[in-house]
Amino acid sequence: MISTNLSIWDLRKMKTALKVFDGLPNNYAETNASFSSDEQLIFTGTSVEKDGRNGGLLCFFDRRKLELVSRVGISPHYSVIRSLWHPRINQVFATVGDKKEGGTHILYDPSVSQRGALVCVGRAPRKKSVDDYEVQPLIHNPHALPLFRDQPSRKRQREKMMKDPLKSHKPEAPVSGPGFGGKIGTTKGSLLTQYLMKEGGLIKETWMDEDPREAILKYADAAKNDPKFIAPAYAQTQPETVFAESDSDGEEKK
Repeated sequence: MISTNLSIWDLRKMKTALKVFDGLPNNYAETNASFSSDEQLIFTGTSVEKDGRNGGLLCFFDRRKLELVSRVGISPHYSVIRSLWHPRINQVFATVGDKKEGGTHILYDPSVSQRGALVCVGRAPRKKSVDDYEVQPLIHNPHALPLFRDQPSRKRQREKMMKDPLKSHKPEAPVSGPGFGGKIGTTKGSLLTQYLMKEGGLIKETWMDEDPREAILKYADAAKNDPKFIAPAYAQTQPETVFAESDSDGEEKK
């Protein structure tokens, strides 16, 4: 606790102060002293004492009589740090607080002050309407039973799924493309078995160099001797098949 003094000086006699007021506890270097709007009063704020007997006060001193006129209690728990007497609205503003929080107090006289705090004080309180919406406080209990526990947010669920190796595993893309030997799968080595068989010479891709007509006709004898699909259904009613002769043979006969 720092006990400060309020000293009043005369500019014509600067050797000694006219009056010194002791016993003004103060803990803040920002605490100031000011004049009233008519410059007849000097006032300053005080800090809360350790024993808790007095809270933050505003002390008013008469400039002419050099004596304490009044002590106004501002806050029982906070110190008065800054103060100001506004000349237009004739009201005193005092800021109070400590290292954690603070506030502002306004002193006014209904017969002397103008506007400012009187605008709020003279206004009737607003009546509640049925359309007013009040946000209900949300209470979180992390140790509640699973039935009453809050659902985790989507962000936390997504982060938990990304850490799970099974849920975060990307499925393999479906196999696409032409097959070989009746097996579905690309022939460019996407399947390990096909790749090994191709590299070992067990699979030879000859379809690129083979004539499509010749590839179909090599199964003609097997289809004729052992028909399976359309031919057996019309075996008794199908007339004899007659093919047109080749143009090249006709030209040779002529």
